Amino acid sequence: MSVEPTGELAIPSGQGPWPGVVVIHEAYGLNDDIRACCERLAGAGYLTFAPDLYRGGRLRCLVRAFRDLSARRGQTFTDVEQSRRWLLDHPDCTGRVGIIGFCLGGGFALLAAAQSDYAVAAVNYGQVPKNAADVLTGACPIVASYGGRDRTLAGAAGKLSGTLTEIGVTHDVREYPAAGHGFLNHHTPVLPARIVARAGFRGPEAADAWRRIETFFATHLPVERAGVD
Repeated sequence: MSVEPTGELAIPSGQGPWPGVVVIHEAYGLNDDIRACCERLAGAGYLTFAPDLYRGGRLRCLVRAFRDLSARRGQTFTDVEQSRRWLLDHPDCTGRVGIIGFCLGGGFALLAAAQSDYAVAAVNYGQVPKNAADVLTGACPIVASYGGRDRTLAGAAGKLSGTLTEIGVTHDVREYPAAGHGFLNHHTPVLPARIVARAGFRGPEAADAWRRIETFFATHLPVERAGVD
């Protein structure tokens, strides 16, 4: 087995093996929200790993990550792919892996859905690429959530849903009118994000988004319940 990448690993209770999930953190890094996401998915029966994409220094890696996302290639994609392969090689993994991402990580999860062999992808307020139909052709099933008050991603949900319908990718894309950016996360966003993107946690919308994510994953990346306490 390859050397474990730097990050957060959450292991389900009970007897494995389990399907795996790669969790890609937002611009704020591998924080308590991402750790809670890992624990939640582990509780649902997934071997979950969140790589720390900022291990080389937060500011430098943040700039690099946005550059890589725009170019659709680079070290950040290499780190994400390394995490997927590490989970695949893990003795407690069934050999099927999904991906979920938030904000910056949502953009990476969306592109990875077409670039790598994932069973399912969850995209939370992630950037939709230009030429999306070409970029996302062949993607795995995608569940995605956006906030209607997020001016930085205005129209993204409609664009993504229309594109996925056009290219025949199974999907569940929803925009929540009363929510802004980052509505699944509990931490307090920086002031510019609160103003421009109306960022902030929204309980009812977060609960519904998680319900959809878990239902979608159960369909496309099912867990053998005998392996879960």
